[in-house]
Amino acid sequence: MTAGLLSAQRARFAALDPLLPPAAPPPDGEELTAATADGTRVSGVLQVQRHEPGAFDLLWSAAQVWQLFPCTGATGTAGMDALLRAWRHRMDRESPGPDSACTVTWPSRDAEAIRAFLDHGLVPLSVLAVRTGPPSGDPLPPGVTVRRARPEDLEEVVALSLTTFRYSALVAGPWRPGTAELIAPRLERNLAAGAPIWLAERDGVAVALADCGWMESVPGSWAAELLPSGQWGYVNNVATSEHARGLGIGRALMARVHREFHTRGARATYLYYNPANPLSSVFWPRQGYRPLWTYWEVRPASALR
Repeated sequence: MTAGLLSAQRARFAALDPLLPPAAPPPDGEELTAATADGTRVSGVLQVQRHEPGAFDLLWSAAQVWQLFPCTGATGTAGMDALLRAWRHRMDRESPGPDSACTVTWPSRDAEAIRAFLDHGLVPLSVLAVRTGPPSGDPLPPGVTVRRARPEDLEEVVALSLTTFRYSALVAGPWRPGTAELIAPRLERNLAAGAPIWLAERDGVAVALADCGWMESVPGSWAAELLPSGQWGYVNNVATSEHARGLGIGRALMARVHREFHTRGARATYLYYNPANPLSSVFWPRQGYRPLWTYWEVRPASALR
């Protein structure tokens, strides 16, 4: 991979979106190369990840994943198309099972690359979205209160978290047996540590959850490849009981979360959501979030075109 190709990619990222950090050099892995019709060379690195049964990553990931890290400079659709064609030929040497995927993470505003991804069978399964505006002042609906969750709230926190996983399984990855057993220990540890987790209660009954955390984007960290430097509030999971949706509870809960993060010095907040999710794709833009990175995926891996 040439320095000129990486330099051109950094310039392209900067022109696409001012919030994108400089394009990172590709990681270690198998190098792929290709050329456009006019002979311009492009390249990428391919990594393979395998998750054993019971791994936490299986809550959102296929068991076997081929991930491509493209470096296509300023070649737009032509360069990405050529690289994806080379990837397709490379996959002919594999025998992916049904629980497999090919994935690419790419800036959400790059419409030229989107054309190539769609042509090769990839779909926008998830986005990393950011919110940089000031907190809003949405009032709490009558009878609703918001408070920090405590260790003794573990049962309610797990139950509300599972509503998100069950619903997301309709539009994203498959439902994994044992999901409750995987998430409960993490939630128990976070509650004991006083993590920023909030519950909204209506007449004393927990009806909505905001499971959040902190992330520091510093040079050399994985976060620095995705987010500008600084301290970020991370919104991991937000869930509202089905019978309590549409009443403004989730909106008011997030207004509280955003105020808390702002008060404690967060540069901004970020989260992941599924564009195909008919609830998330409406709710999060209304709360001021917009996509920064899109996670393109095709399952099974053999379906890459």
